[in-house]
Order: sequence, then structure tokens, then C-alpha cells
Amino acid sequence: MNRHRTAPSEGPLAGVRVLDLSAYIAGPYGCTLLADQGAEILKVEPPDGDNLRNYPSTLADESRAFLGVNRSKRGIVLDLKKPQGLALLLRLVREADVLVHNFRPSVPRRLGIDFESLQALNPRLIYCAVTGYGETGPLRDKAGYDQVLQTMTGMCTLQGKPEGPPEILYGSVVDYYAAALLAGGVSSALYEREKSGLGQYVAISLLRSALAMQSARLIWAEGEPMDVGRDMRSGGVTGIHPTRDGHLYISANTARFWSALCAKTGLSDLAAHPRYDTVKKRALHAAELLPRLHEALRQHDALEWEVIFGDEVPCAAARRVEEMFEHPQVTAEGMISTMPHPVLGHYRGLSRSIQFGRTPGPDPFAAPMLGQHTDELLGELGLEAREVEQLRHDGAVR
Repeated sequence: MNRHRTAPSEGPLAGVRVLDLSAYIAGPYGCTLLADQGAEILKVEPPDGDNLRNYPSTLADESRAFLGVNRSKRGIVLDLKKPQGLALLLRLVREADVLVHNFRPSVPRRLGIDFESLQALNPRLIYCAVTGYGETGPLRDKAGYDQVLQTMTGMCTLQGKPEGPPEILYGSVVDYYAAALLAGGVSSALYEREKSGLGQYVAISLLRSALAMQSARLIWAEGEPMDVGRDMRSGGVTGIHPTRDGHLYISANTARFWSALCAKTGLSDLAAHPRYDTVKKRALHAAELLPRLHEALRQHDALEWEVIFGDEVPCAAARRVEEMFEHPQVTAEGMISTMPHPVLGHYRGLSRSIQFGRTPGPDPFAAPMLGQHTDELLGELGLEAREVEQLRHDGAVR
């Protein structure tokens, strides 16, 4: 590890340098999770930039999605299709601990940055490839996107209501879970390298991520038919319900919570009724229960029910994400940071996703503008200003 770069007290991954060549969400946010833990991340973009920069945003000259996914990185623009751009990347590879990309499997060799080539240059390099469908098989070179994989793997069918159409889960859940797998896989490879002294290939795919998220359903026992009930939703009482004002999610899957729910809503006669004394029975007889529950919930607003139920009934009023900036629990946990930005002045966003007691990690900083640190990083490689300008003139950097 390049421990001279960062003080070890700044995070458990201090001294680790990561080259982030990925775009969109899974790869970039996986690298951001490493940055939260103290790793130094260099975001290497092509001249046109990460395509996430082009996603719809009400921010002037910036993408809200890009800012949220790419905090705590320095940015450099290299055109890897030009010999000078590739040569600069290879110089960075020699000093790097990790390289992450999300090219389709056939692309890295064509660019000259395949695992074998870079391992020969730096045997300690952890090489992490994020793909849509994996490294082999008939779909290996097919472009993979979060909602495509959701639809393919059954998530949307399960999300849809009975007899209704499949429904997308908005929020890029497959991408973000793949990012978490990336951070975990890279960290494990770095730990193993401390023993072996060698880097290795780490493969992450959206397909594997989507199936991993459904591990509790992805079970097919010997002798059972394929088309069996895999829906674990208890239904009925557990779910989102209307109140006098707003909606409220209630979880009542245990006898204790069911009893408390009945007591708090004035439905005590239902608590020990043999027709409703198990989760399965309550789901089976939901058509009978829900009208009474909804009538009771109309006595108060969703936020009032949160107070009434307290710790006795797990629940949450349905809020907008904007309300999280000032939510007392979020502020108490210090989850939001204010970060300076060259164009926006300042913006607020998530500070870090993991807390460490002894090595908390560095303070987050704003996602880079396109090519913001190109001159700085090339200067660290020993290039003089006139050399950088020539490279810029040749189109190899920006």
C-alpha cells in the first residue's frame, strides 16, 4: 500500500490508491465507499466524461446524481484511445493499489488495459471489473443496466401486485448493492494481499448482485415444483396504510407487535382472536381486517401515529427524501455534510456510509468537475506545465 500518501488515522484504507475508470453508479459508488474508508480515489474520465454527468438535473451545470455518487475523489481526464493518454494511465497504474472499471469484457484488451497486461506492470494491483452479466456466457458483452437486470431476474414481477403488471424499483437498488459488493470484495483482496503480496482479479456483476439480493427466495429444493410460493411478504396488516393525513408503514409480524397495534388503535378485540393469531392468518383474512384498521388509523395523522406507536409498533410515516436533510435522527448521527463546490458554492450530501471508532476516515469533499485535477495529478507524476499543455493540445488530456 502507498502509505506515505495519507495518515493511517484518517481511515482503515488510508494509503490505498484507487484508479476509478468506471461510470454510472455501481463502480463509481463502490469507489466512493472505499473513499469513505480513507482510500485515495482518482476518477479517470474520457474526454466526454462519465455519462452520469448528463443525467437530468435541476442544478445549473452539474448533475445531482454525479455529485451524490462521486464524492471524495480527485478527477483527471485521459483519452485512452490516444497513445499519450494510455501511457499516462500506465504510469498511474504502476503506483496504484486498485483499478476499477465497468467496460464490457471485450473492451479492456482492446484498450490495452486488460488484467494480464496491468498485472505484468504491477503484480500487486487489485483489478476489479464491474460487468452487467459476468465474464462468460452468451450475454457477456451485452450492456447491463440496473432496471434491465431487475426485470430479467424477477424483482419486478415480485414487486408488482397480484394480477397486475411488473413494477420497477426506482432508486437503482441493484447498482448500489453491486457497489457494496465491490467495496467488500476489493477490501478482502487488499487484506489477502497483505499475506500473499499479490494482487488479483475481482469480478462484480449486476446479474450476480440482483440474484444475491433475492437469496431468500432463490431456493429450489429437490423434488419440489419450480413454480412454488416464494413471496415472503406477510401482506395484509404489514404494509403501507392511509391515515387521516399521509401514509404509514406498519410492521406487525410478531405476536407482541400485533397485540400492541391492536391496543394502540382500539382494536383490542382482535389481538387474541383465533382467526388472526398468526401472520399467515392475518394475511389470509386481510380483506376482513383492513377496513377496521384503516378506520382506526383515520383518527390521527401519520406523524402522530409514529408518536403514539413509539417503540411498541415498528412504523414510519412516508416521507420525501428531502426531509432527511433535517430529520433529527439523521442529524444526530452526523450523516449529512456540507461540501464546497467550484460552481455550486456549497451543497449538502451524505458524509459517509460506515462509521469507524478509531479510524473514522477523512471528511468528505465534493465530486470533481470534469478534469478538475488533471494538472495537479500530472504534476505529481513529474510533468511540467508545458508538457501538460502539449498533451491537452494533442487531445490526450483535458
